[in-house]
Amino acid sequence: MQRHTKHVFSTISFEGALFPPDFLRRIIDRDLSLEGLSEATYHITNEKLNEAINTSWMHLLQKWRAVNRAYQPDRNNSIKEQWFYPLFVELGYGRLPTAKPAEKDGKRYPISHCWGHVPIHFVSGQTPLDDPSYRIRGSAAYQSPHILLQELLNHFDGPVWGIVTNGSRLRLLRRDRRLMHRTYVEFDLQAMMEGEVYADFVLFWLLCHQSRFESERPEDCWLEQWSRTAHVQGIRALDKLRSGVEGAIRLLGQGFLECRTNQQLREKVRSGKLEAKDYYRQLLRLVYRIIVLFVAEDRGLLLIPGADEQAKERYLKYYSMTRLRRLARRRYGSPHTDIFKCLTMIMQKLSQDPGCPELALPTLDGFLFEQGAGHVCLFTVHGLINRAPTPCAGIRENKKNRIWDI
Repeated sequence: MQRHTKHVFSTISFEGALFPPDFLRRIIDRDLSLEGLSEATYHITNEKLNEAINTSWMHLLQKWRAVNRAYQPDRNNSIKEQWFYPLFVELGYGRLPTAKPAEKDGKRYPISHCWGHVPIHFVSGQTPLDDPSYRIRGSAAYQSPHILLQELLNHFDGPVWGIVTNGSRLRLLRRDRRLMHRTYVEFDLQAMMEGEVYADFVLFWLLCHQSRFESERPEDCWLEQWSRTAHVQGIRALDKLRSGVEGAIRLLGQGFLECRTNQQLREKVRSGKLEAKDYYRQLLRLVYRIIVLFVAEDRGLLLIPGADEQAKERYLKYYSMTRLRRLARRRYGSPHTDIFKCLTMIMQKLSQDPGCPELALPTLDGFLFEQGAGHVCLFTVHGLINRAPTPCAGIRENKKNRIWDI
């Protein structure tokens, strides 16, 4: 029987669609159908890939503990020597050489380091990567470290991928001259090391290793090949979306009509008060809402940034779409409606102000989730089940059943 796994990256965040989370899970699961994950491609000869990763993990844990209190402006050189350089040594780069400032159209791009055709920019541990007040070295201009590196990638023909880090956070960027929004994968190294999140470190090591950038032409490196594969995978997923939506509408529509508590719905259909086309539109709206929640949650874009960690954990464990999919794989269904009630409660909260802080949920703007649209789709609360979930002033734990009561 096929075994399904689901990785939740607690110290890795995504902006844009550089690598979809599903594709990253193929990397961390060492998907045999994905090229570039052998020991040979990582230049490992005398040990297994997982052994090499574990060795790097142990070395870097020791280094991190040695500089755990060193993130102060006056100790930037200490951070560089005790953490930044050892980090890239463990990733296979050796001692990173410093880089000469690049210039184009009268603007300087003083990136701190470079490995081959890969710009790697290191800034002080006290400098946020999006800090617009960051002064560009050697000029009077100000620009965030992230934008500085992204502009270099976009304006020069050589480099395709780059890395920017302040020691505690590290971002992987790619050239994109058509870019309207920022796109990157960010690794919270501080949270990873202090929380000893080894599973996330495995992906970090596999994705940022020197061998991923190595090639005669930047366009031929493993990262670029993986990027193209992920793009093709996304196109295939879109091709399958139409048939998937059709199947979901058919199954949900039949299931709602067959539910023993939905006598009122069946009467409306029989009498013509609810026409087939209107029933179809409501089902379609429900399916699209579910798709949006799947995508937003998988990309780490659903929950409120900076929300209480307990609220985030509560959502992920008891209310998330991840949990829903996990249950769908393990169960064939039952006559109970509690899981659906949970889903409709989440949709209600997303359409109301201020969302649901107890679950780290925001208010989603747009017609799909607005309350007026709920009269079309959320008939499921009032018509498909007899007892709708009551609005909650808060969430409380039911310790007997280990669930969260609404």
